[in-house]
Amino acid sequence: MDLGIAGKWALVCGASKGLGLGCAQALAAEGVNVVMVARGATVLEAAGAAIAQASHAVKVLTVAADITTPEGRAAALSVAGGPGTAFDIVVNNAGGPPPGDFRSWDREAWIKAVDANMLTPIELIKATVDGMAERGFGRIVNITSSAVKAPIDILGLSNGARSGLTGFVAGVARSPLAAQGVTINNLLPGKFDTDRIAATLKAASDKTGQSIEDIRRAQQAQIPAGRYGNPQEFGAICAFLCSMHAAYMTGQNVLADGGAYPGTF
Repeated sequence: MDLGIAGKWALVCGASKGLGLGCAQALAAEGVNVVMVARGATVLEAAGAAIAQASHAVKVLTVAADITTPEGRAAALSVAGGPGTAFDIVVNNAGGPPPGDFRSWDREAWIKAVDANMLTPIELIKATVDGMAERGFGRIVNITSSAVKAPIDILGLSNGARSGLTGFVAGVARSPLAAQGVTINNLLPGKFDTDRIAATLKAASDKTGQSIEDIRRAQQAQIPAGRYGNPQEFGAICAFLCSMHAAYMTGQNVLADGGAYPGTF
């Protein structure tokens, strides 16, 4: 299927590894020019070079910056031709806050979580949607978490911050932007084989005293698909949401969890 987005420009955050990298790879494979942002320059540049080598027809630019800071956002938004004016696609993604017991989180921990996982995506949406609307095409995909649908006790910081973003998106996605060709959707990963799952496994192990491998096997047994997801299949879902074919989908929470969520709605 031709997704109809070849030649577009995408900003992909947290793109050096994991789910962000999967999204960047999938978009580049569809002919999208990609600006990849992440904090670690060495890993980011290597990831960008690999994508450029695999997808010769596209431009791949890297920005080593912290997207959760005003300076990092300014650096990313200035790359493709002026602050916020030239991106057709934005994939919002920032590392989740650490797991733990809510009793140990102070105000600073909460502010940091909200800043990274709610306010940063909102700032990037604000900076890009008007340009998208003027051009009659825009796709924003926010990588959030399956915890928005089914909160996880040790991920309280993420539960709270990402739910706040979800509520914001529910409103703005249904604003006049929807009639101007701009869609805003949330992509909710369940358990994917990334550094993030490694961190949550360790936290669960520390809390329960079980081995990481035992917890991993138990978790996978509870997923109808019988396994963790991989970043490449996640990226393919993201690319579809960014496509011409997804023009009638906006304000949605798309769950990718191998069937783990048991609810009907």
